[in-house]
Amino acid sequence: MSWIDEVEVSDAEGKLEAVYAELIKKRGKISNILKAHSLNPDALEGHLDLYVTLMFGRSGLSRMEREAIAVVVSATNECAYCVNHHAESLRHYIDDDETLEMLTTADGLETLEPRLSNIVRHAEKLTSAPAAMTQSDLHELRAVELSDRDILDLTLIVSYFNFVNRIAVGLGVEYSAAELTGYRDY
Repeated sequence: MSWIDEVEVSDAEGKLEAVYAELIKKRGKISNILKAHSLNPDALEGHLDLYVTLMFGRSGLSRMEREAIAVVVSATNECAYCVNHHAESLRHYIDDDETLEMLTTADGLETLEPRLSNIVRHAEKLTSAPAAMTQSDLHELRAVELSDRDILDLTLIVSYFNFVNRIAVGLGVEYSAAELTGYRDY
């Protein structure tokens, strides 16, 4: 549900019907953020390809680290939709309420274990002050053994979630407790 018209699964035709069917087959259901794209199936398909590559593709960043980046960027942008969606995923990897609270509020990040701390603090800075980034910001990432490929993946994930947060917030995409759960991983 959002502030614009959306095509429901039962009304989808053509390319959108095929994309919806593939999503249901792979994920079990369709999230509201993806339904918000339903008026432009080509954009939806491109969005999905990028999401799957960044969040599930080969990377030196773990799935937990990628979800933590998603949550911190979304918290920094005050995007409740994405914070809640990705915090739900993050709970599969982190069983510590204090750590989850720090990530979902983007507060106290410097107290996390060094690798995760450096990753999410970098994500927060790139989100909140992109023009303040300098080459020296990469030293903290390299200090916790991130390769240049890992740094690229981190930057792509941060950029992706800034993009998605603006879709969710800009279109008023809503979530419910039922919408947050029950997805299958790719």
